[in-house]
Amino acid sequence: MDKLDTLTLFVRIVERGSFSAAAADLGVSRPVATAAIKALEVSLGARLLHRTTRHVRPTAEGSLYYQRCVSILAALEEANRSAGGSISGTIRVDVAGNLARTLLLPALPQFLARYPDITLQIGESERDVDLVREGVDCVIRGGHLPDSEMICRPLAGLQEITCASPTYLARYGTPHTIEGLTGHVMIGFVSSRTQRTLPLSFPWMAVRARSVCPVGC
Repeated sequence: MDKLDTLTLFVRIVERGSFSAAAADLGVSRPVATAAIKALEVSLGARLLHRTTRHVRPTAEGSLYYQRCVSILAALEEANRSAGGSISGTIRVDVAGNLARTLLLPALPQFLARYPDITLQIGESERDVDLVREGVDCVIRGGHLPDSEMICRPLAGLQEITCASPTYLARYGTPHTIEGLTGHVMIGFVSSRTQRTLPLSFPWMAVRARSVCPVGC
């Protein structure tokens, strides 16, 4: 590996906390990654990483070196972008299934036509993702972001409706108010975080409305 590849590997190891994960991200074998970091430490005359059987973390010298490497790689990427006039690289995205179908997939043709040198790696889930540990660049989710240090941007607004089949309404009756939903049967969704069924709620309707639209309106 050349010097630049080694710096990239070192940064990825620190961010992933794992030689194996970093090597897989960059398409090299674990032995090659281990040998490259050992050679880097020898050339610097300093130990950069604490290694255990379960995790890898930087030493004090490694943390300082990591910050410098991040700055160097970012500056090099910006220089290449300015010189070449194009954006390239791999973006790792994790997206909830319903958002993938309604938002992400329809926008892919236009995005890839505009940025042909970008490779997208898309995973589908609704769990909490550790972006740094798992090497994910961005996550697309619905709802409000819990308190965290992550940066979020709204992409779109989605309308939710509560509906029932004609057969169901014929059997259980048609509710005409929010209160009329009490005792009805619903198909529930289980939270991937709590493993509990999500309740049917209408918090945004607390003041603006108190009625249910009749069937067919």
